[in-house]
Amino acid sequence: MTLFDEFKKFIARGNVLDLAVGVIIGAAFGKIVTALNENVIMPIIGWMIGDLDFTQYFIRLSDIPADYTGSPTDYAALKAAGVAMIGYGMFITQIINFLIIAFILFMLLRSVNKVIDEMEAKKKQAVETAAAPAVPTDPQLDTLREILEELRKSGKAPPAA
Repeated sequence: MTLFDEFKKFIARGNVLDLAVGVIIGAAFGKIVTALNENVIMPIIGWMIGDLDFTQYFIRLSDIPADYTGSPTDYAALKAAGVAMIGYGMFITQIINFLIIAFILFMLLRSVNKVIDEMEAKKKQAVETAAAPAVPTDPQLDTLREILEELRKSGKAPPAA
């Protein structure tokens, strides 16, 4: 088998395609969560705490260049000017993004697990129902049937009609 044939076989596998779809959907979902966090959740948190913008929280590690004309509190402008900084506000924003995604995945898996548990319980109940006798019978009649079956197996009784 050639390398190209092996590669085609690898790509054609269902789990590889499922993984690719999952990565693409995950990337799109990450953008949605980032937009939700930056445009809805963080402004609400900022409003409740007092107009707080986490993206502007940073620690400057180097001096501002002499030719810099922007605001000394503008993280993006200082970063573009080459000032070394620790942007812990962006880190806080990313932690909130992660927690939102983790919670949504937890809720999704929780729902899926409930559905799976219900399906397994129904399947178990169906197996137990099928195994149980459908109609109650007379114990004496059951014993006679068992004796007749044993006699047939041994060849001492006439065949069933």
